[in-house]
Amino acid sequence: NNPKDHLNIDDATKVLTIDHRIETIGKNLTDYNCIDTGIFICNPVIFDALEESISKGDEGLSGGVNVLAQRNKMRYLRLADNYWIDIDDKTDLKNAERFLCIKLKKDTDGPVSRILNRPISLRISKALLKTGITPNQISVLSCVIGLAGASLFFFGEYFYLVLGGIIVHIHSIVDGCDGEIARLKLRRTKYGGYLDSFLDRYVDAVIILGLTYGYWSISGDSMIWIMGFAAIIGSFINTYTGEKYDSIFKIRNGTGRIKFRVGRDVRLLIIVVGALTNQIPILLIIVAVLANFEAIRRLILFRNKLGNDMTDMHREFAN
Repeated sequence: NNPKDHLNIDDATKVLTIDHRIETIGKNLTDYNCIDTGIFICNPVIFDALEESISKGDEGLSGGVNVLAQRNKMRYLRLADNYWIDIDDKTDLKNAERFLCIKLKKDTDGPVSRILNRPISLRISKALLKTGITPNQISVLSCVIGLAGASLFFFGEYFYLVLGGIIVHIHSIVDGCDGEIARLKLRRTKYGGYLDSFLDRYVDAVIILGLTYGYWSISGDSMIWIMGFAAIIGSFINTYTGEKYDSIFKIRNGTGRIKFRVGRDVRLLIIVVGALTNQIPILLIIVAVLANFEAIRRLILFRNKLGNDMTDMHREFAN
């Protein structure tokens, strides 16, 4: 993070560092290469340094630090890319809230989550943050919303498809709030992630089953069951490979961002659009083809990425 993006540089305490030591520190420096976070670890010698700086008319902590810096007694620890912000007024507080929300965006977000869902879910999470609701409770609430929308698909009529599609899209947005709240409140747990994934699978299955049954009950076309089965299989395999795909390619690429990802956010948008346009067979075919194609693509990428690792391991074992 570049401090200039969210700090008042004119008011910030600047630091000039050379090698591993602090050369000088102060608000009025023109030659500097670091910004002071305001966090110091000092031993009692700082009090002698403060007395000396006060006698010279500098009553701030920076004055004592400067005295020690002149004696080559001050070292620094660079925070690198870790986020920090100095909050002195309401403007700083708003900046802190804004940057915390920016950091909630995940490197594994798909295009729909990144462009459509996340801007709305962040606003919801900011409101929910001031309540006592827990991330797991949000996961359950999101599941209930998703199942409510999915249940309407069973009727098959266009009115229920539209209403169900709108509710499913609301579910898709709210589904991101549990993780956002967990990260903001520092309440991330493995169980919470498992619960969210577990409930999402139920919602996915009922959505596709509802679309399939609703269309069949009106048209009588049995082929829709094959399409629905392929869509469910593809969705589940896509989800199963997703977490492994994210972890491997986040590490291998070294950038932290997944360059190409077709996940649940994309599938749900296809379902919503298909429901709103009353094109159930087409949406099931698209979901089935896209999800299964993505699963196969990941399998090939896994083979290319992990195949060499296995070869190296076998080579080491043989040696």
